[in-house]
Amino acid sequence: MLGFQHFDFEAIWSPMFLFLTAAIVIAYLYFVGPWQQKHFPKEAQLGLFKKLLFILAALLYYLANEGPLSLLGHIYFSFHMVNMAISYLMVPPLVLLAMPNYIWKYIFDRPVFKKLRFLMHPIFTAVFFNMSFSIYHFPVVHDYVMTNFTIHRVYYFVMLIAAFMMWWHIVSPVKEWNQLTHVKRMAYIFIDGVLLTPACAFIIFSPEPMYSIYNSAELWVKAMGFCVPGDTSYLFALFEDSNSFQLLSKHEDQQLGGIVMKLLQELTFFIILFYVFKQWFKREHIDEDEQNEKLLKQYAFDNK
Repeated sequence: MLGFQHFDFEAIWSPMFLFLTAAIVIAYLYFVGPWQQKHFPKEAQLGLFKKLLFILAALLYYLANEGPLSLLGHIYFSFHMVNMAISYLMVPPLVLLAMPNYIWKYIFDRPVFKKLRFLMHPIFTAVFFNMSFSIYHFPVVHDYVMTNFTIHRVYYFVMLIAAFMMWWHIVSPVKEWNQLTHVKRMAYIFIDGVLLTPACAFIIFSPEPMYSIYNSAELWVKAMGFCVPGDTSYLFALFEDSNSFQLLSKHEDQQLGGIVMKLLQELTFFIILFYVFKQWFKREHIDEDEQNEKLLKQYAFDNK
């Protein structure tokens, strides 16, 4: 039904990128294991949960950008939006939570990055990510990016960096570098959700299909050439055959994509909002307990 039967193993699974993903996971386990013991022996060992978070992030990113979901994203706009949500709303916070803070300090304490810290202003990072995401989904921009390989790679990389910059203020992996209090972080999450809404609404409420790569055989085959190796001329016949990828109409598929993106964004932000609220609640009670303890000690001292 989804259309996998029309493609071979290499097109669906991209073995080279699967091996690359495995290599990245192995490198991560080395850096938080033997490398950490050698260079940061006083740092606490990373727990299994955080290691699993990184492995999950790596697997999700592979599936969404080079694996089966990536192929489906070139066929169905709705899957394309699922991939967007995975790549930029799910993977960055997982990676930020999974990486120990001494690695972030080791990387970003260098002079070259210190000079660029002005780019990490919360307002700039929120606008930068949401603007790059929204501009990408203008039909003319989207079709151009999806049919030009180098531009496609560069733009996706820029959006990934923008996503990490935006999520940095929410997850705050290095406490000493926090720019926002817990309450401000909760407000920041709300603002991000608002800024992303117009792009989703634009897609959902468009009266007709907007993206030519899903409606034009020539552009679709050109875009598919980035994930299907070899001669792709046979894809023209598949595009013309309405039974090859028949799930929804082009317009319904586009509307579903916008809805899925908004729902996944709301779900992700709700989970992170709960995480930040829990941190804030815990800190408030710790501060209150410490204050009460100080008052009791002072009271005991005064009544000696």
